[in-house]
Amino acid sequence: MPSVPTLETWLTCATPKPNAALRLFAFPYAGAGTVVFRGWDSALPAQVEMNVVRLPGRETRLRETPFSTMPPLISALADALIPALDKPFALYGHSMGGLVAFELTRELRRRGERMPLQLLISARRAPQLADPDTPLHPLSDAAFVKEMQRRYDSIPAAILNSPELLELFVPVLKADFAVIETYSYQAAPPLDVPIAVFGGTHDHVLRAGDLEGWAEQTSGAFALQKFVGGHFFIQSQQAAFLSAVNRIIARHL
Repeated sequence: MPSVPTLETWLTCATPKPNAALRLFAFPYAGAGTVVFRGWDSALPAQVEMNVVRLPGRETRLRETPFSTMPPLISALADALIPALDKPFALYGHSMGGLVAFELTRELRRRGERMPLQLLISARRAPQLADPDTPLHPLSDAAFVKEMQRRYDSIPAAILNSPELLELFVPVLKADFAVIETYSYQAAPPLDVPIAVFGGTHDHVLRAGDLEGWAEQTSGAFALQKFVGGHFFIQSQQAAFLSAVNRIIARHL
């Protein structure tokens, strides 16, 4: 019988802070690992401990099969992370990670567990809004890569130019897109958790109203802020974005 992944398998923490006042859990976008958040912890308030979620199929979990649907991913995440929710916490996710953070919050509510003080989401349409784009995950690998570059231009050149790396990367990215593209929103009461949403002014993946729709998912405070940039504005506008995150988190310290 395969071993059950431990909490340490799921999380990486660059700077453990036993006396932290708040834990921030970050969920990466499709195909990404923990490295996309490297250095972020040093830009957060000293009282905040940042933990990045590491999904199967990447980095130290390369040999594990990635999830391809949302429900089992959320169930496994809740099982793994609940022991780390023993102090105040917030959840942040970019694109796919934002949807995962949202569904994890709803799963915690269903289980009667401690809820996050804050939900932070970037570059992801509200869950109740249908995805107007044609699904990519059923395509052949070659067609998938071509369409990914057309829509997102996000696969690093080092991977594109290496057949070996591409062979490792594409199945994980396809599985993540299957999670997103087969996602079925189930109506439920709004969360009693404040939601802050961030977007790029030139994000061609999203349409008018996609970000504003998140207001329907909370009975608490809602905030929306946009930065100059595209779908990955959190990279091009990292300093300004993290400053905005800090201002929101500071309200809970």
